Amino acid sequence: QKYHEENPSIPITELDSVEGKKGGAVLLTIHFVLPKLQLAFLRESNDSKSVTDIFNYLYELLGEERYKRIFSLCLADNGTEFSNPTAIECDSDGVIRSYVFYCDPSSPGQKGACENNHEFIRRVIPKGIDIGKYTQADINLMMDHINSYGRPELGDKSPYDMFEFYYGKEILDILGVHKIPANDIILKPELLNQRQPGNAHL
Repeated sequence: QKYHEENPSIPITELDSVEGKKGGAVLLTIHFVLPKLQLAFLRESNDSKSVTDIFNYLYELLGEERYKRIFSLCLADNGTEFSNPTAIECDSDGVIRSYVFYCDPSSPGQKGACENNHEFIRRVIPKGIDIGKYTQADINLMMDHINSYGRPELGDKSPYDMFEFYYGKEILDILGVHKIPANDIILKPELLNQRQPGNAHL
């Protein structure tokens, strides 16, 4: 928090996890605070290796320059999945690629933007549902719908639009983020339920 107060121009990325069925698969959520865009990655369990594997994947996918541009400062809570900050901060050669800071204990409100955006995820995947029954493609589709939904606090623009404004469409394309037409947005369980095996809508 203090680091960001001293460097207000540096964008913050908030990290968190979304659980489904207890002891089952979870999501790693990465929330870009300024544009309110959020990414979500499916993980079999809530451990630190799965988190660092995702950041290593993103580093390789984006390349050093683009990665550092959007992941310069990451804010996480004190969960065990974020217990290896060095593995997130450094590349395979030990060179710093970003900085990880932690919320104060029992202070989830310090990354409230990420928590608030989870409400959209819960519209599609209610609490207690086994996240493991979905694929990463399902999760990507859900996030495309969420990120395409206009927000009053963004002047009714979508997080997709705002991210494109701040960082450019190229990064969105590399990340595989797509814009859904406003009239086609679905923020209900039916969005993913119709994609499940055996469903008549498939």
